[in-house]
Amino acid sequence: MSVWPVHGRITGPLVMIGFGSIGKGALPLLERHFDFDKDRFTVIDPDDQDRRLLDERGVAFIHKEVTRENYRELLIPLLTEGGGQGFCVNLSVDTSSLDLMKLCREIGALYIDTVVEPWKGFYFDRGMDQALRTNHALRQTVRDEKARSPGGTTAVSCCGANPGMVSWFVKKALVDVAKDIGLDFEEPAPGDRLGWARLMRDAGVKGIHIAERDTQRAKHPKPLNVFWNTWSVEGFIAEGLQPAELGWGTHEKWMPDNMRAQKSGCQSARFLLQPGANTRVRSWCPTPGAQYGFLVTHNESVSIADYFTIGEGLDPQYRPTVHYAYHPANDAVLSLHEMFGQAGKAQPAHHILDENEIEDGIDELGVLLYGHAKNAYWYGSRLSIEETRDLAPYQNATGLQVTSAVLAGMVWALENPEAGIVETDEMDYRRCLEVQLAYLGPVEGHFTDWTPLSGRPGLFPEDIDEEDPWQFRNVLVHG
Repeated sequence: MSVWPVHGRITGPLVMIGFGSIGKGALPLLERHFDFDKDRFTVIDPDDQDRRLLDERGVAFIHKEVTRENYRELLIPLLTEGGGQGFCVNLSVDTSSLDLMKLCREIGALYIDTVVEPWKGFYFDRGMDQALRTNHALRQTVRDEKARSPGGTTAVSCCGANPGMVSWFVKKALVDVAKDIGLDFEEPAPGDRLGWARLMRDAGVKGIHIAERDTQRAKHPKPLNVFWNTWSVEGFIAEGLQPAELGWGTHEKWMPDNMRAQKSGCQSARFLLQPGANTRVRSWCPTPGAQYGFLVTHNESVSIADYFTIGEGLDPQYRPTVHYAYHPANDAVLSLHEMFGQAGKAQPAHHILDENEIEDGIDELGVLLYGHAKNAYWYGSRLSIEETRDLAPYQNATGLQVTSAVLAGMVWALENPEAGIVETDEMDYRRCLEVQLAYLGPVEGHFTDWTPLSGRPGLFPEDIDEEDPWQFRNVLVHG
């Protein structure tokens, strides 16, 4: 595209916290699609290895870590300088999303992040109750703040690819399924949570996999004792060592012995007393077909299940089962095997594969709505590294799915500046996808007759539920 559309004007300062793989990838999208004062654009990061990209553009850089002790002193002057409404884009790790969004709303600055991130030390606190280490607990802190302080300046919580974009895919996929099965319905308004929940129930959806397969392949083999990934290694390790966690649906009849329910909050999710990146589930994506994925905890597993709930608490009238089923790039899978083989101790060296180091492959990221009259329907993005190189610099396919969702969330925030604290489930999926689709490659829907009972070798006895293929008992890989 020779001329990129300008989607909005940022009238005040623009502050980006974090300049890792996602920060770098977001930079050209911000430049293309927003009108803002470059003299009031500042990037903050404790690592200055990519500072050259900012220096070339004349973008101010602060080589510093944002901490619990300095965030107010550091950010208030930057976000209020020169008038107008500032915008804080938080793409970092080890910074409290809750504290940063509260500060931004206090001073009237817009805010967006891609995850509910805690201050440094949270993920590896061995003395913490496992229930408090979950994304249910992290998300609940933001939901409690929303309840305490409704309305006001917009702060968009968890708006990356997943969590984020996949919530928009869920609504689009649900509408597709409802139409295809001949359901007589009127699409609910963007914020009509109960209307959307009733539509999902009436469509017969039992659950949703955030079903992803990353086939991006490096040009050279991964060396021993280095963790390779196609996105933040620190982020993946942190969430991978949290308890495996999933939104728990009302159709489920069986629970693993090591599964626990939450005792407070929305209680839409349950967790296992084992790490998500060492927990396998059966799922399906268009390219590989049936596959194993990791049941890594993600905010969307909790928020989507909560959004589509009818009723409350542990025993509502209706709730879908929702969880991530992630097959990362092969080098990341190997890296995980090495890490868990060393008792969960991460490799001393971390590396993110950039667009120049990848030979080929796609990141196939979508949502699999299952249990309805047409069995299962996958809808999502099948973005290749080749198309990514043509679309935007400084990122691979995984990164572009994230950065384009940040772009869409920022556009929505500028168009809805007094919406308060919002999750992507609560936003207008049509508008957000309208902004994002230019960067997602082929976005397609595929029905499949696959179920978790399909294609089992049958060589050993299994404790499965043959009457209902979509029970979590059949999805979870035992042993």
